[in-house]
Amino acid sequence: MELDEVAGGLAAPVTIRRRRKIQTRKTLILFVGPAVVVGWFAWHRFYAVPMWRSFDGARAFEDLQNVVHFGPRPPGSPALEKTRQYISVEMEVDGLEVWHDNFTAVTPAGDIPMTNVIGIVPGESPSVVVVAGHYDTARLEGMPFVGANDGGSSTALLLELGRVLAQRKNRLTYWLVYFDGEEAFRQWSPTDSLYGSRHMAEQLAADGRLKKIRALILVDMVGDRHLDILRESNSTPWLQALVFGSARQLGYANSFSGGTYPVEDDHVPFLKRGVAAVDIIDLTPFHTYHHTEADAIDKCSPQSLQLVGRVVLATIDKLDRSGQ
Repeated sequence: MELDEVAGGLAAPVTIRRRRKIQTRKTLILFVGPAVVVGWFAWHRFYAVPMWRSFDGARAFEDLQNVVHFGPRPPGSPALEKTRQYISVEMEVDGLEVWHDNFTAVTPAGDIPMTNVIGIVPGESPSVVVVAGHYDTARLEGMPFVGANDGGSSTALLLELGRVLAQRKNRLTYWLVYFDGEEAFRQWSPTDSLYGSRHMAEQLAADGRLKKIRALILVDMVGDRHLDILRESNSTPWLQALVFGSARQLGYANSFSGGTYPVEDDHVPFLKRGVAAVDIIDLTPFHTYHHTEADAIDKCSPQSLQLVGRVVLATIDKLDRSGQ
């Protein structure tokens, strides 16, 4: 091959390569540019914008109204079954995996079928943070007790929490647990109360999954219009400090000043097995409408649900970032 042929032959390909390089740069700008923008928005959404801002108290209050509409919800009742279906469908719509933990509880009123409902929000780590509450109401003879605050508020808060967590890329795995059978049938005692949480803690300990739980955050009676969260003295100190620190940082310290008092609640069976746990609970209703017909929707507010929901989200965001 002659030199001029080589030179002549190279001229066109060089021009083509340059055009291709220019075209490639344009293509990269077209494709990489939007990807960077989308990535920035995703990072901004998941990390720059505080997760707690996404909790919508008004939306949670709608869930509360729907749950109260089912009526009294003692274990084994048709109303509790409807509530369970509502919880399950809402979580499935949000993309959560739903488990039903069915068991039979031996109670002073006989053997009662019960079901804990668990919504799974997967994370990068198998380590689990449980956020829990109960969805049943006390069985009060001759009284149409709908438990708007006592049972309804925790149910509504967990549903909204699931919507927020499902939209976030999480490092830790989250279980949203709706306990059945929190209330006593006759008289509160170690054997007549906390049926769902006692059963679940025992099962998880037996099959080894309890070791995966880093922390349990319990919410109970958190919808009261005059919210004043107690510093529950059975709770794990470091986890409680994280919760109250989050409340203070968000400007909600006045609503977390209900004094210090021990409460037997669904966190206790887990504490007994060494799981770090905190109970976020307001005992104000005990002085007014606790376990009476007056525990109706008018005693609750979207603002209280939003306040507690945002404190919970701020707390688990810290857990998620630290990997504790």
